[in-house]
Amino acid sequence: MDVLAAATSTPSSPIATYLTDPWSSVHHLAEQAQAWVLTWGPVAGPLLAVTATGLLTLRRRMRRHYQQRLRTNARCVTVLAPPTVDPAGATALWANLLGLLRPTWKRRLLGGPHLAWEYLFTSEGVRIQIWVPGVVPSGMVERALEAAWPGAHTRTRPARPPLPLTTRTGRRILTAGGECRLARPEALPIRADHPADPIRALLGAPVGLARTERAAVQILARPVTGHRVAQARRAARRLRTGRSPRPAGRLLDLLTPGRPASSSRNTPKVDHQTSLELSAQDRAIVTKQRGAQYETRIRYAVATTVDATADEDHADAVRDHLRGRAHAIAAAFAAFTEHNYYTRARLRRPLPALADRRLGSGDLLSVGELAALAHLPVDDAVPGLQRAGAKAVAPPPGTAATGADVKPIGISDSGHPRPVGLTVADARHHIHILGATGSGKSELMARMTLADVDAGRGLVNVDPKGDQIADILARLPLAAADRVILFDAQANSRPPCLNPLDQPDRHRAVDNLVSIFSRVYADAWGPRTDDILRAGLLTLAAQPGTPLLTDLPKLLATPAFRRRALDAVHDDILQGFWDWYEALSDGARAAAVAPLMNKLRGFLLRPFVRTAIAAGPSTVDMGTVLDSGGICLVRIAQDALGVETAALMGSVVVSAVWQAATRRARVPQPKRLDASLYLDEAHHFLSLPYALEDMLAAARGYRLSIVLAHQNLLQLPKHLEEGIAANARNKIYFNVSPADARRLARHVEPRLTEHDLAHLGAFHAATRLVVAGEEAPAFTLRTEKLPPAIRGRARQIRAAARRHT
Repeated sequence: MDVLAAATSTPSSPIATYLTDPWSSVHHLAEQAQAWVLTWGPVAGPLLAVTATGLLTLRRRMRRHYQQRLRTNARCVTVLAPPTVDPAGATALWANLLGLLRPTWKRRLLGGPHLAWEYLFTSEGVRIQIWVPGVVPSGMVERALEAAWPGAHTRTRPARPPLPLTTRTGRRILTAGGECRLARPEALPIRADHPADPIRALLGAPVGLARTERAAVQILARPVTGHRVAQARRAARRLRTGRSPRPAGRLLDLLTPGRPASSSRNTPKVDHQTSLELSAQDRAIVTKQRGAQYETRIRYAVATTVDATADEDHADAVRDHLRGRAHAIAAAFAAFTEHNYYTRARLRRPLPALADRRLGSGDLLSVGELAALAHLPVDDAVPGLQRAGAKAVAPPPGTAATGADVKPIGISDSGHPRPVGLTVADARHHIHILGATGSGKSELMARMTLADVDAGRGLVNVDPKGDQIADILARLPLAAADRVILFDAQANSRPPCLNPLDQPDRHRAVDNLVSIFSRVYADAWGPRTDDILRAGLLTLAAQPGTPLLTDLPKLLATPAFRRRALDAVHDDILQGFWDWYEALSDGARAAAVAPLMNKLRGFLLRPFVRTAIAAGPSTVDMGTVLDSGGICLVRIAQDALGVETAALMGSVVVSAVWQAATRRARVPQPKRLDASLYLDEAHHFLSLPYALEDMLAAARGYRLSIVLAHQNLLQLPKHLEEGIAANARNKIYFNVSPADARRLARHVEPRLTEHDLAHLGAFHAATRLVVAGEEAPAFTLRTEKLPPAIRGRARQIRAAARRHT
């Protein structure tokens, strides 16, 4: 009342005038507006038009510039599906990608960034990729994909058109394509809940493409909120009240108004079935509007090439065929029909449209609806679908990365890529590397060897193939040349000498050598051969000076040499053996020594072996190698020596290393320096005088790290397999056979399975390391390739090794 009194107390007040005579007030305002238009209209009209045109032009140019920014540095992320696809993964993916939103002012002015989910079809199969604009941070979409589908892999490369825009000279491209748009108001949802994979028909539509044919389906999606969602909700309310949700429909409603829908008296009567349908439709609208929304556009195209000189009849026939293919692709979207459905629309110049990947206005879909359209196939058997081999698992916390006391292993393949290594202390628990040929074992061992060289740690690397040592020689630093000791069976130069009998304890040396021979030639070794070899070596060991293995044939075959040697023998039992030997006839003596001599000659007739182990006193001290940062590289290629001779030579070297390691017992443990023994193709070096499993158990105390690499478990005896499983606690498994994967899965479960072990790619490894003395959970990584070889470095290292050895 006070307001009304105040208003009426002032007759000139506009409020008082309106309250006393509303119609006159409105008429007066209209007259003033008309007068303003007549006075200022000729001037303001063009000015307003120019201003509006300028603003629209500016906005169009800004949007065009922003679209160019989206295309700059854009990338395509190919998605390799895991063996088993979680149907809920797509919903999780698109929900996570809502973080692509930009501030409201920028989104209204320029439009937010969008993604393009693309199905690409060729005669070889289907590939799934996501186009990511350059403004989206690198790695974000990749991580979201791997999080949504654990086990999926991503491969990122610069963006290219989904279908080629050009072809080679003499050919031309024919295309057919279109768009799928919602036929009813976007407030109504499509079908998102399916008992089977809804894209099954879509993936099957292009089956049977010719070699020159390609097809693509592109689903553009941009998160929306604010004004765009409010607009969709207003359209939904109009739809529920019976009014048209489209602008054209609302204009027609104004021109031909009907009865107001708010009057219950005028509400038309509907039957019970229609009422139920409208009620279900209302619930579906409310459900769709409740969650986050994406603005989407679906495009598809089929293309092929024909000869540039082909006549139009042939071209028309090809176009009809392509239109049939395109129709089949569009028809596959009928599976999403429910309250809403897709209808086909014409798309001019399909190839440039798909390549441009521009998203203007589109249809609104909920996260669940978009996930039904754009997801990895759930079916296990999709022809030609690229699938990931093994899942990617991140390394556990605490895993070493880099440093002087870290041996490099590889790069993590999950999450943010980072170096993965193994500390020297944890490497004392030994490393077991298993994998098929060509999977990356030798390159990994070469990298670890080079890391030991750089850190000044002593090492011995025995390579029965030869390639690994060649790679190491070509990359060694020149400063380490004076530390290198090289045994190379394929080199023309004289090798160093490692005489197995030239030991302080000669009886122990004889036992070791006899044990090595008996294990190498186990299939043709008997007690008499063992007795003759042992007695002969003990006799040589009793001689003054350095005993040589090359003297053994003379001892057995030459009576004069044997009589001179027996003068130094004072052991009655050993003398008794030679009395028995002398009592044999020449024929019986020849028959007794023949099994030993054919093996011994096959070994000593090779100049490299004869020089390397029987040329005189040892010029190599393995104790000095381990304790002073020496680099002993043993390249005993089997094609140069033969399998048995290479195994015997390698076993001699390993035996010498172990004897040097056990002598460390005299040194206090804190003063023992870390050293490494690398055995590639380790199954060739099982003919040792000591059980390898016992060496693994004891070597950690001597600070000797042993790295064993081989190809499959059948190469190991059962007891040795269990010994390695228990005492080589660092496991690095490259691709293995299904049978081995079944047995090795116990070491990597539950994070990895036998399927993962059997489907690892090249240079891709499942790893379980010791971290701070405890076994950490398994994870996956990719090993790195060796750095480029240094030109002429191998020749320099070989020359330096010859000079000082």
